[in-house]
Amino acid sequence: MEDLHLEDRLLRIEKLLTANKEVLTLEEACLYTGISMSYMYKLTAAEKIPHSKPSGKMIYFERTKLNVWLLRNSKP
Repeated sequence: MEDLHLEDRLLRIEKLLTANKEVLTLEEACLYTGISMSYMYKLTAAEKIPHSKPSGKMIYFERTKLNVWLLRNSKP
């Protein structure tokens, strides 16, 4: 039980550190947004989420663009 509590705390710390980075890896973007890896791959393949693939292999995300994407279609 204590291990689970420690794991939760570590995950929260990791999220806080990720929030300070401007460019996120795929895994970091998934943690940041709460989107699963498989769905994030689908979104990038369909070009429905802003991302970059500078080497054609690794996927990167700009945190500010992710925020705009996450907050699109806001309601009053």
